[in-house]
Amino acid sequence: MQRFLTSRRISVRLVRLYLGLFAYGIAIALILRAGLGGSPWDVFGQGVARTLGLTFGTSTIAISLAVLLLWIPLRQRPGWGTLSNAALIGVFADFGLAVLPPASSLPVWGPAAEALFLGAGLALLAFASALYIGAGLGPGPRDGLMTGLVARTGWPVWVVRSGIELSVTAIGWLLGGTVGVGTAVFAFAIGPLIQLAVRLLWVELGGRRIVPAAGSGPVVPISADAAR
Repeated sequence: MQRFLTSRRISVRLVRLYLGLFAYGIAIALILRAGLGGSPWDVFGQGVARTLGLTFGTSTIAISLAVLLLWIPLRQRPGWGTLSNAALIGVFADFGLAVLPPASSLPVWGPAAEALFLGAGLALLAFASALYIGAGLGPGPRDGLMTGLVARTGWPVWVVRSGIELSVTAIGWLLGGTVGVGTAVFAFAIGPLIQLAVRLLWVELGGRRIVPAAGSGPVVPISADAAR
């Protein structure tokens, strides 16, 4: 397993990339099916989907493509992983939403089912992010937007990240996206969970283990949407 996770062969990196993207989409579906609120960008995706009559996955793809257009003036260059991310996470999320029932429909105590779905989604998302980051084939569209803005404005990472996520959350909520306790849990828990997953899965790039960082390039900042 360690040999697979640390191999620099392009074939292995592609397997990690697409396995990570698939797992990421399923993780998003689990979190949304919990019904407790999604991540900031998923709240935005829900709002756009409901406003335009799209599926959540289609909305996610459209937003990713729009974000990539913003890379142009920021002089950011997408990698193969970036483009695959933009095209596929929405597809996999729609698949997950099609096969997973809402937590509230399960024949168990509602809060327990919701907590189970949320916890499972967060854990799977952290695992998926570690696989994606370890592939080293380009940051996700949303993280590229953040690092591009940091580079162009000189503002601190936390200011840019917080500004983006607060903005998309507010817009998504106004458009009908679901904000709740799950949104807050996601914001506080996902960073440490991804960092733990990175360490447990021996994720390395160029012989160096990935750690949280503020810049772009092969060392990707571990944040609320690190794989996106």
